[in-house]
Amino acid sequence: MSATKPKHLDLKKTEGLHIEWADGTTTFFPIDYLRKMSPAADQRELRRKMAQDPLFVLPAGSGDSSGPLTATGAELVGNYAIRIHFSDDHSAGIYSWDYLREIAPKDE
Repeated sequence: MSATKPKHLDLKKTEGLHIEWADGTTTFFPIDYLRKMSPAADQRELRRKMAQDPLFVLPAGSGDSSGPLTATGAELVGNYAIRIHFSDDHSAGIYSWDYLREIAPKDE
C-alpha cells in the first residue's frame, strides 16, 4: 500500500475528517477547512481572488445556512479520492489522497 493512501478514514459530520495514513501519520481536517480548500474549480478561483485582493467579498452561499457548516455525507471516488457533501450544497470537489496530504493543516 502506498504511503499516500489512507489506512483508515473517520468523518465526523459536525467536526471533520480524521485520516490515518499508511505510513502511520494521522491528519485531522476540520469541516470548515475542507470546505474552504475544496479542489473544485470555482473554489480555486475564489482562493486566487482572495489572495490577490484582501478586500474581496465572498459571494453568498447556497443551501442551508441556518446553522453551522457540516458534512452531510461522503463517498469514495475510485481508489484515489473522497468526495464530501456539505450542508451548503457544495459537493463538486474531489479530494485526492495526494491533495489532502498537500493541504494538511500545518499545526498537526
